[in-house]
Amino acid sequence: MTYEEAISRPGVTLIEFYASWCPHCKRMMPVVDELKELVGGNVAVCQYDIDEYPREAEHADAHSIPTFIIYRNGSEVWRHVGEIAGDELLAAIQSA
Repeated sequence: MTYEEAISRPGVTLIEFYASWCPHCKRMMPVVDELKELVGGNVAVCQYDIDEYPREAEHADAHSIPTFIIYRNGSEVWRHVGEIAGDELLAAIQSA
C-alpha cells in the first residue's frame, strides 16, 4: 500500500517510519510484528524506511526515528517518536 493510500483509507492506520540501520528501530521490529498479529485485519499497519521513502517521511514531518503515527479516516490522531512499549502502542491504536 502506498503512503498516500495508507493515510487516506477509512478506519485506523498505524504508520511507522524507521531505518534499517537504526538500533531503536531494530528493537521495535518484533513489537510491531506482534502488534500486526494482535490487530489483524482491523487496523492497517504500514512501515516505511526513510531511506527508501524520504519524500513520504518529509511529508509526515518524521525527522526522528522511529516515528509512529496513527491516522483515523485520513486525519492524524496520535504521534510518538522513539521506542514505545507494545502495550502503550496497542492502547493508542485501540483509543483511536
